[in-house]
Amino acid sequence: AVSTVEILQELINLARDIREARLRGEAEGLSLDEIAFYDALAENQSAIEVMGNDKLKVIAHELLTSLRGSITVDWSHRENARARMRILVKRILRKYGYPPDLQDAAVQTVLAQAEALSAQWAA
Repeated sequence: AVSTVEILQELINLARDIREARLRGEAEGLSLDEIAFYDALAENQSAIEVMGNDKLKVIAHELLTSLRGSITVDWSHRENARARMRILVKRILRKYGYPPDLQDAAVQTVLAQAEALSAQWAA
C-alpha cells in the first residue's frame, strides 16, 4: 500500500520537474510541447554531440508542427495511422541527418510523447 505522504511527495517531484522543463524551455526559446520532443531527441547524449543543440531545436519544432497537423482522433489505436506517424517522424529525422543508429529509439520516444500530448491537442 502506498501512503498519502508518498503520493504527495511524488506529486511535488512531478510539479518540480514540470517547472524545471518550462524554465528550461523558456531559456532555450521552446514551448512546453517542443521541449518534450527536444528531450525525446536528446535522450541519447551522443545525439546532442553529433547534431548540436540548435539543430535539435529545429527538429523538435518541425516534429511538433508536422505531428500536430497529422494527428487523427484514433491514431494511437489504428496500426496504419501509427505507421504513417512513424514514417513522418523518420523522414524528418533523416532530413536533418539524425544519427541512423539512434533513430529507432528516437522514433519510439517521439511517438510516445505525441501520444501523451495528443489529448491536449484535441481539446
